[in-house]
Amino acid sequence: RQVHLMHAELFDELEALGISVRPGQMGENITTRGLPILDLAPGTRLRLGESAVLEVTGCRNPCNQLDAVDERLLAQVALKGDGGEIIRRAGVMAIVVDGGVIRPGDAIRVEVPAGATGRLQPI
Repeated sequence: RQVHLMHAELFDELEALGISVRPGQMGENITTRGLPILDLAPGTRLRLGESAVLEVTGCRNPCNQLDAVDERLLAQVALKGDGGEIIRRAGVMAIVVDGGVIRPGDAIRVEVPAGATGRLQPI
């Protein structure tokens, strides 16, 4: 099972640009706050609530379906860098390692694998 996680800080940044996006509108299953999910290494495990465990596999590759939310949204979550590379800001994807009940406000514990390096690649 694949899970899409989005950082709520992105909603704040978009709101400042006049783009109103609510949790769930971009297809995410879990919204986080205070966790730099875009900077996590591949293979990082996230423990949510009492028993759920997710393993981060890559960054979400945003598509033009986001235009249905706001026609300016895709351009804000898939920015072009100075070198022409695409900077993806539409959250991360993870797989379920162990299922469990997750509730709003549950803590998320981050476990970075030993020797983890590299950046998340688009999925």
